[in-house]
Amino acid sequence: MTATALTIAGSDSGGGAGIQADLKTFSALGVYGMSAITALTAQNTRAVTRVEPASPAMIAAQIEAVFNDIAVGAVKIGMLGGPPAIDAVAGALAGRGVPVVLDPVMVAKSGDALLADGAVAALAGALALADILTPNLPEAARLLGAEVATDGEIMADQGRALMTLGPRAVLMKGGHGGGARCVDLLVRAEGVTRFEAPRLATRNTHGTGCTLSAAIAAELAKGRGTEDAVRAAHGYLQGALAAADGLTIGGGHGPVHHFHAVWADG
Repeated sequence: MTATALTIAGSDSGGGAGIQADLKTFSALGVYGMSAITALTAQNTRAVTRVEPASPAMIAAQIEAVFNDIAVGAVKIGMLGGPPAIDAVAGALAGRGVPVVLDPVMVAKSGDALLADGAVAALAGALALADILTPNLPEAARLLGAEVATDGEIMADQGRALMTLGPRAVLMKGGHGGGARCVDLLVRAEGVTRFEAPRLATRNTHGTGCTLSAAIAAELAKGRGTEDAVRAAHGYLQGALAAADGLTIGGGHGPVHHFHAVWADG
């Protein structure tokens, strides 16, 4: 059967994050992608200038339309924006029985907020949707009302704390940390698995979180288990980051190179 994945997220007019990044990632990894758009954003590599949410009814209708016709292998959830969208997604996914990767998108690479303050509690209440939650360090701290983790022990502790809110696994992303190595920790009931890579010097990091969570969903859709899916997705993102400077897109934080293994050199 054809591997398929559904992304539920906001649209990025600049093409580097959100729905656009997710669909590029699915395609690069050999997975057929579908989408349910939660919001329109006017953004580029420099800033988010406008956000217009889709109605909860429209969000639910998109999800229903996909599930009513297409076998969905996995779901990735990204930008939700506010409690109405969170409730609509939670209701539309209830009882579906497919793997869900939840990326708690709160702030764009430009620093612009993508989740209203009042929505944090609602998002925390919806974490039971997630088979894998993929917060960066500031997002994890905000969900827990804690300080940002500064070492691996605190990262693991915060991952375990987030698991008590419902997710079956938490991938604590260390991109916001310091040092020459970037460390991600996959926290599960079975223990903690460490993923480590060199911290690459590039400004083209727009959409890294979207890309990683979409890649995990794609690998789950292809039948990989949790740890193998995260490992494969981690490797894919490192390749996309390493090739990112081969793209000249915009004047701010450009996108990673989703098709680094597909496009011919030059």
